Amino acid sequence: MTRTETQSPHTVDLDEIYRPLINGHFASATSENFPAVNAATGEHLARITRGTSADVANAVAAAKAAFPGWAATTLEERSAKLLELARAIEENIERLALIDALDIGRRVGETFIDHQIALGQYRFFAAAALTHAGWNRSIPGGIAIAKREPIGVVGQIIPWNVPAIMAAFKIAPALAAGNTVVLKPDEHASLSTLELGKLISQIFPPGVVNIVPGYGDEAGAALTAHPDVKKLAFTGSSEVGRLVAHAGAERLVPVSLELGGKSPNIVFPDVANDLDAIVDNAAFAVTYCNGQSCLAGTRLFVHDDIYDPFVDKLVSGFGRITVGSPLDPATTVSGLVSEKQGKRVLDYIDIGRSEGAELLFGGARADIPGNEFGYFIEPTIFATTNDSRIAQEEIFGPVLSVIRWNDYDSMITQANNVRYGLAAGLYTHNIANAMRTADALEAGSVWVNKYFNLVDGSPFGGFKDSGIGSEFCAETLNMYTHLKSVTLLNEPAPAFFLPS
Repeated sequence: MTRTETQSPHTVDLDEIYRPLINGHFASATSENFPAVNAATGEHLARITRGTSADVANAVAAAKAAFPGWAATTLEERSAKLLELARAIEENIERLALIDALDIGRRVGETFIDHQIALGQYRFFAAAALTHAGWNRSIPGGIAIAKREPIGVVGQIIPWNVPAIMAAFKIAPALAAGNTVVLKPDEHASLSTLELGKLISQIFPPGVVNIVPGYGDEAGAALTAHPDVKKLAFTGSSEVGRLVAHAGAERLVPVSLELGGKSPNIVFPDVANDLDAIVDNAAFAVTYCNGQSCLAGTRLFVHDDIYDPFVDKLVSGFGRITVGSPLDPATTVSGLVSEKQGKRVLDYIDIGRSEGAELLFGGARADIPGNEFGYFIEPTIFATTNDSRIAQEEIFGPVLSVIRWNDYDSMITQANNVRYGLAAGLYTHNIANAMRTADALEAGSVWVNKYFNLVDGSPFGGFKDSGIGSEFCAETLNMYTHLKSVTLLNEPAPAFFLPS
């Protein structure tokens, strides 16, 4: 495994302090703040306001005041604003991608792709909004109408792993449907979202989008509990998702959740002539985002007939992965977001060893000169069984569990035998086999012959502990609207009830 160091310095101008975006202005009810540091080097980047319940209350009040005006805008006006935001992001994409690379430690090539995916979301919902409607049909003497109406103020909470994508997943459909937003970014990844807020403040009316950084148990809890928040949307762990769902249930407001995953990636024996390509895809599936992805294909089921040559190629392929600085263009896998996350992943590697799983590759913290502060984990392969902890629990790091199989029904049972059901992958030349397996898998997204094959407009959501609702698609707009029924007669109905 090659380990690299930064070849040239990369810098970006940042504000000394980032405050909440409330009602079109960056201001706060508090002067308390916390540092944002370079995840790889520990270098101080900026200070971020520690949002309070007062900040959240001010943001919700601004969103509530802005809601009637924004809800009254035409679909064409909303669409145009989303397209304008997409253009502004595109003009600043290299700067935003670099900010994320510094803030969360992922290689800049990946964070650039994040912002490209985000662009697709703003543009997709700009188009989808124009055709999002209810229905109508004729009835005797009139018409029956079902119309879509925005819900109101939406409270949204996003995680740290892909902040650009997460912000787009939440903001784009909410605004397209006519809602106003209060968004709380994760405390480990607030910089690019607050920079996005600068662009938003130049395009959208004050109060339509408000961004309050801070800690989950302070700003997040205040947002989920606020009585004027009429819908909650959360992406993060299943454990916190339950708390958000409970908060929504307390106030009887709708909640959408995109939570964790432990996705199976299945290799059938009929692809024996394509092992190099599939090894490449399987390695990508578990190491992209440095493994810090709910989508990651972390359980690799390999058929017994091709197991030995496949695993040999897999180990050899992992040996060609370059672990290095997020700013080095040669880097394949960079660092994790924080010391806490790094230690969590290393603890799971120790658990794998203690359970008796066979360590085939990696398993240690990598030393990257000039980046000693960061947690760079060697991409790791274990040969194990599906009932092991490393195969059952979400690690959120570049750790792959390889599981041998030879009986189809037993393999499907094992693939489904986790608490999650977010995504799955499979590789086969047999289309009938692909569709049969896709139908059998308990997963919201199934990718055949290419992992992470996200397409704008395709639903993205999970089964079981992986969440409630679907994002990324036109149906997402249904989660951000009420369906109102109006039955209209052309003239008052004749008298029929009272005796004459």
